[in-house]
Amino acid sequence: MTANEDVVLRIEALSCDFGAGPVLDEVSMTVRRGEIVGIIGPGGAGKSVLIKTCCGLLPIVRGRIELLGHDLGAMGGRELQRLRERVGLVFQNYALFDFMTVAENVAFPMRQRGVDDEATISARVAERLAEVDLPRAAALMPGELSGGMKKRVGLARAGINDPELMFFDDPTAGLDPVTSSKIFNLIRRVQRDHRTTCVVVSHDIDRMRSACDRYVLIYDGQVRWQGDAAAAAESDDSIVAAFFAASAEGTR
Repeated sequence: MTANEDVVLRIEALSCDFGAGPVLDEVSMTVRRGEIVGIIGPGGAGKSVLIKTCCGLLPIVRGRIELLGHDLGAMGGRELQRLRERVGLVFQNYALFDFMTVAENVAFPMRQRGVDDEATISARVAERLAEVDLPRAAALMPGELSGGMKKRVGLARAGINDPELMFFDDPTAGLDPVTSSKIFNLIRRVQRDHRTTCVVVSHDIDRMRSACDRYVLIYDGQVRWQGDAAAAAESDDSIVAAFFAASAEGTR
């Protein structure tokens, strides 16, 4: 595998705004195959905007994104749809269809992709639900699930097509510490068992430590710092030190 093949996501000078100043300002970073990268930073720093742009859900205003070897900004609608089938996204607000059962929600991306063999769909759904520790939830409706269960269903759905790259938008928002730890353990399991590259936006650095290989700190719309937890502890950047220290204090 060459160095270029090893990079599954390359962001170059990405900038965007919504009319009230820049949300992202010249952001550049790379993600290599097999990594779990945590995107961290204060609220409103542009973290969710970054991953939604990387998924093609928001337009590229300025800059360039290379996703799985393809220039995202140069792709037409049909090409972009095919590329999205190789990418999974776990939404912060679950985004489950409340009129579908758990099994139907998880199967939805397979059906969208054109799979119509019911035995294949049922087997894959059962496998994915077992992986997120919900083997008996297939017939339940989203309204019958706890917040943590909904997050796990979202994870199963995002991974149903065996994506090469998965994005997680604050997957533990609103969850208690024990449930949050379980979610990050599941993310690590997905990476280990399916060799899936993962990009995770979260404020929960302490529980991210069990999953993430390294972090990218977005601050005022820019990449302020990149590195692992050990490098953060040794950083002489006061913002980096304060951010990680504040996170550690929050768990005591």
